[in-house]
Amino acid sequence: MLQISQFLATFCSTIFAGAAIYINIAEHPARMLADTAAAVTQWAPSYRRATFMQAPLALISFISGIGAWLLGANEWWLIASLLIGAVVPFTFIAIMPTNQRLLASGRDLTSAETRGLLERWGKLHAVRSALSLTASVLFLWQAHA
Repeated sequence: MLQISQFLATFCSTIFAGAAIYINIAEHPARMLADTAAAVTQWAPSYRRATFMQAPLALISFISGIGAWLLGANEWWLIASLLIGAVVPFTFIAIMPTNQRLLASGRDLTSAETRGLLERWGKLHAVRSALSLTASVLFLWQAHA
């Protein structure tokens, strides 16, 4: 059971990190090359779809990592679990207000404010990438220790 928990924690965290980093390195910068209206129009469905993939991955990794720690894995499994788990409250507390402003009906999709919100979103999302990458490195390090 310990090995299954460790595998799930590591697998889900690394898939999450890969997707998050892809968004920050490729998708969002490419989106930002377009005019603001096009960028925010593309961002909205992309964000919604990514949520259905990333939220379960973060939660499964967090729960599996905590499970591994409870089953006898060392404290690094707990630390990595807390890091990947932190993306969920970070999303709700730090990113969700920006998301809600971007998705607000009646928003001027061509405004400098909308552009600024998209830029802010990219920076906030980079925190999720960093948290998940750090968790993944710790999980992988411990899996091979």
